[in-house]
Amino acid sequence: MEKKIAVYVCAGCGIGDAIDIEQLSKIATEENKVPICKTHQNLCSQEGLKQIQDDIANEAANTIVIAACSHRVMYDVFKFENCIVERVNLREQVAWSQKPGEEDTQMMAEDYLRMSLAKVGTMELPEPFQPEGEISRDILVVGGGLAGLASAVEASKAGRSVILVEKENELGGFQKNVKKIASLPYKDIRDNIIGDLIEAVSSDNRIKVYTGASVEKTEGGPGVFDVLIKQNGSSAQHKVGAIVLATGWEPYDPEKLDKKLGFGASPNVITNAMFEEKYQEGSITRPSDGKNVANVAFLQCAGSRDPNHLPYCSTVCCITALKQALHVKEQNADASVFVVYKEMRTPGQSEDLYRKAQEAGITFIRCQSPEVIVSDGQVSVEAEDELLGEKVLLEDLDMVVLATGMVPVSAFGPDVAQEEKEQGEGEKKEEEELEVPLDLIRRSNMLNLDYRQGPEVPALRYDFPDSHFICFPYETRRTGIYAAGGIRRPMGIDSTMKDAAGAVMKAIQCIELTARGAAVHPRAGDMSFPEFAMQRCTQCKRCTVECPFGAINEDEKANPLPNPTRCRRCGVCMGACPERIISFKDYSVAMIGNMIKAIEVPEEDEEKPRILVLACENDAFPALDMVGLNRMTYNPWVRVIPLRCLGSMNLVWIADALSKGIDGVLLLGCQHGDDYQCHFIKGSELASIRLSKVSETLDRLALESDRVRFETISIIDYDKLPGLLDEFAEKLDEVGPNPFKGW
Repeated sequence: MEKKIAVYVCAGCGIGDAIDIEQLSKIATEENKVPICKTHQNLCSQEGLKQIQDDIANEAANTIVIAACSHRVMYDVFKFENCIVERVNLREQVAWSQKPGEEDTQMMAEDYLRMSLAKVGTMELPEPFQPEGEISRDILVVGGGLAGLASAVEASKAGRSVILVEKENELGGFQKNVKKIASLPYKDIRDNIIGDLIEAVSSDNRIKVYTGASVEKTEGGPGVFDVLIKQNGSSAQHKVGAIVLATGWEPYDPEKLDKKLGFGASPNVITNAMFEEKYQEGSITRPSDGKNVANVAFLQCAGSRDPNHLPYCSTVCCITALKQALHVKEQNADASVFVVYKEMRTPGQSEDLYRKAQEAGITFIRCQSPEVIVSDGQVSVEAEDELLGEKVLLEDLDMVVLATGMVPVSAFGPDVAQEEKEQGEGEKKEEEELEVPLDLIRRSNMLNLDYRQGPEVPALRYDFPDSHFICFPYETRRTGIYAAGGIRRPMGIDSTMKDAAGAVMKAIQCIELTARGAAVHPRAGDMSFPEFAMQRCTQCKRCTVECPFGAINEDEKANPLPNPTRCRRCGVCMGACPERIISFKDYSVAMIGNMIKAIEVPEEDEEKPRILVLACENDAFPALDMVGLNRMTYNPWVRVIPLRCLGSMNLVWIADALSKGIDGVLLLGCQHGDDYQCHFIKGSELASIRLSKVSETLDRLALESDRVRFETISIIDYDKLPGLLDEFAEKLDEVGPNPFKGW
């Protein structure tokens, strides 16, 4: 569209006290020839907004530059239909973080306005992507256990049609093996609810149930998933808008436990899962001979919270042990029942069950490493009681119950490493050259995705398929596929019911946003999507390999095949492409390059170096805002450009900055690794990998590698930022001016 730019400068919130507003306005009117430039004491007021709205209506202004507060606030206020809107952060990152009235502060504000005007010069209004064919609003639920049944019921309540697929011939999952449950309000053990859920699902006209079935193939993306279901030799095709993955969990294999726990040494040493299955009906008896039990020990954390087995807490084991111990006491009030625990974890109202067990006469022994002793058919437990400070021997036990943990179904199946080997060395070598590890995907045949990146959702830490362990519950790394229940993390009945509702809500949100052409998360509502200039594509496959979310497939000639409804708009593909053929209408390599080139770089003798900060918009940029909110100051040489993700960084930006004469470039990204924070999974890690190559190039060009640095920062570590920026400035002062300055 033909642009008519209007600039509005706010003088409120201390901006007018720190900056010469009139001088700043001249950057727009005189230097950039902007036809409309106005100032206001309070732009977000009704009067200030009316001024902007009147210019849109009467002056045909369609490209609005607002120099005021951070774009992270007032985003709903400064929203104008059919207009390009760009925000200049004068409040948090200038007026509130720099000394008022100083020359350096004024220069910083002027540079930020120049950079934004350079950006809007190439920006276009995003055009929402609309897939071919009608958007489906149906939801596929994979798994017919507690989480799957609850998900189906919740989706139906929301007015959605549901296709539920269960691999077994009956609904219910593991929970159908359980007679009694411990659940809210935890005052007592009550009847299982699984039967009621099965009945609700079976009688609901909105829910189509396939039992003894499997998902043979899943194509497409959110709104346009095409699913092939196989059942008893027949097949059915369904269009669905989103998928809830509720395939559940399996007990940890007791054969893998330490021998000191005694599993396999006696039939009277069983697991908590075996206890549920064996004693669902009838009395609790000794496994070896069927006699009634009088002495029982429950050993907690059998494999859980153990780095050699399951490093995490399996959540439900303590409550399950209390329930089972109470079962024994209900059958025989005189029975001696012991619970040997590391720590009892009964949070919230479940503490009532712990208290009930104490009142029933169950003995609790705190011990970090008990040992089961089997001799002449007799079973004993030796435990170092931490509270008494002495060794305790529990002799002549009729049964020992080991609390094995919960393992997500995604952990089962052949290991990906073996499959990589079978694929052949050619492709493996190519992946290694790209320095991007393949996703840790387990082949458990849940979804059979027709994705270049693999047939199942990638499993992250401990094989649970989360997308981001803090910010995005239910999300997997495949857009439109949401995990619920034991597949997502270990959880009990009450948490599973809530989890199912949450996953369904996310699935519905995904469908509705996709229908509007908008991103789901973390850039919720973003209408842009990547566009490919295919005539310059070299089939290098970097974009397909580096995309964290499987949004790009390949054809037989290795040409990228984008799937926009899967895209989360991170721009990682844009940063990956060496030919720079990928761009967004409001975010591109050229656009950021123009912002860098718009920075005024003083001559060397002015002794005013410049530092370019490329900051992740999810943590680093908000952290810089927090610095301003807390009125902390940092070096005025800094010029910040927010990036959607540091993984979208293209190396040409560093070249542009250094050739411009900028003295240093600092990349601020999220933490990565096992305890990752990156909202886009691999973005920060990819930026770090790319930067390692830059350092080598700088050294060859006799430009000090110290001029470019990568740092990770979390929003909660904002207080460390001023020191980090000041330290980097001091280092550049030691290195000296950029030799390209003035060229």
